[in-house]
Amino acid sequence: MAAISTIKNLGPAMEKEFNAAGIMTAQQLRDLGADAAYKRLLENGTRPHFIGYYVLHMALQGRPWNDCKGDEKAQLRKTFDVMKADHFNTEKSELDQFMDQIGLIPRQ
Repeated sequence: MAAISTIKNLGPAMEKEFNAAGIMTAQQLRDLGADAAYKRLLENGTRPHFIGYYVLHMALQGRPWNDCKGDEKAQLRKTFDVMKADHFNTEKSELDQFMDQIGLIPRQ
């Protein structure tokens, strides 16, 4: 069985996180799919990060990580925000508060 890091754009750090969440192989990750696998990471204590989330989606589709744009990226952001709210403490960090104040975080 191939290691998770054999999937293009998923390196050793992601592999370590997935292994800690009980996802040991590339095939297990593919079988779970991006959303279910990312939920497992959050349930295991991984801090949510939108770029990591959409990179995972792109990787499992065999696409370059920076191929996610426009409406597709906006939809993934909505899904990510719901997942984050369901599985992680959603209080804003100081950085997020500052980014919100200067208009870098879209108003909900």
